[in-house]
Amino acid sequence: MTKHNILFIGLDTHKEFVEVAYIEEHRGSNPVHHGRVSSAKQAIIKLARQFQSKYPYATLHFVYEAGPCGYWIYRLLTSLGHCCYVVAPSLIPKKPGERVKTDKRDALKLAKLLKSEDLTPIYVPEPEDEAVRDLSRAREVAMKDLKDAKYQLKALLLRNNINYAGTANWSLKHLRWLTELVLPHPAQQIVLQECLQTINERIARLQRLDNELTHHVYQWRYYPVVKAIQAMRGVRLLVAAGVVAELGDLTRFDHPRKLMSYLGLVPSEHSSGGKRHIGAITKCGNGRVRRLLIEGAHTYRYAANISTELQKRQEGLPKHIIAIAWKAQVRLCRRYQKLINKGKHYNLVITAIAREMIAYIWAIAKEVVLSQVDPKLRLARIQA
Repeated sequence: MTKHNILFIGLDTHKEFVEVAYIEEHRGSNPVHHGRVSSAKQAIIKLARQFQSKYPYATLHFVYEAGPCGYWIYRLLTSLGHCCYVVAPSLIPKKPGERVKTDKRDALKLAKLLKSEDLTPIYVPEPEDEAVRDLSRAREVAMKDLKDAKYQLKALLLRNNINYAGTANWSLKHLRWLTELVLPHPAQQIVLQECLQTINERIARLQRLDNELTHHVYQWRYYPVVKAIQAMRGVRLLVAAGVVAELGDLTRFDHPRKLMSYLGLVPSEHSSGGKRHIGAITKCGNGRVRRLLIEGAHTYRYAANISTELQKRQEGLPKHIIAIAWKAQVRLCRRYQKLINKGKHYNLVITAIAREMIAYIWAIAKEVVLSQVDPKLRLARIQA
């Protein structure tokens, strides 16, 4: 049976309930508030069946905002054969004069904007990809917690005018020196011991997450892409896994400029009439990928060469991928020196290098062929 009409359904999702509104496709139709349903999976399935029975000749198009509730509604509805879109709240058009916001208004607004094609859907990762991304982010949080603990200990020593005579902080020699310290007051000694114990626990936690991340990345369906982009200088396993886990399928961008814009690495612009003003980068999109690229861009300060470690990472890779990586290294090293010699600020130069790095990463990812995932296969996992 061919379905010619479309029913646009807006969902305002929350932890315990979902506000529902819909609008028909024909011209002049007004959005209708359907009501509030439970956020349980069976309630969402029942809602879809109700719309199917009420509008048997219509194709259902659902939409809701991305938020803390995750993507399970999207995966559930797509596994049932319906169209579903997830939109970023920051990309939803809003009138300057709107001062009233309710769940009902939000659902009606989503349905109406979906019909008028004023919403831009975001990329939704597969459950396995999201799991690896969660593990990668957990590792980053563990690193941040470890740094915070080290800063607290160094602040304690600074307040008591205790300085380490060596050069390598947090080496084995430095840690032994810390265990031999005796502070003036017993209460401060307790604080020192607690700080040392916290640092040791967080070091062990970081090592556990590193081992787990390495193990799961090797079994991941995107591991061929992770391995391939490690041919780039400044892109090791943790950086490569973080970039791919956050961005997912890089081939969904038909041009690298769109990927640069998606990551907020392009300059902002405010032009009107005969005036054109170019400002700092937009910093929109995924900030974690942007930070990882900035970290990797620092390695292009030095002359182009193939180090022993880089050669090990390139072992087993196709020649055309290694050629792309070498072309990127030669160009980016030369570009770094050229911009520095022009007197550009160091941070600006590093940002420019990071912007071109993602273009070469995109080019390498295009050369790797991956198997596609069938959305209908999610139904068994969701109902399990």
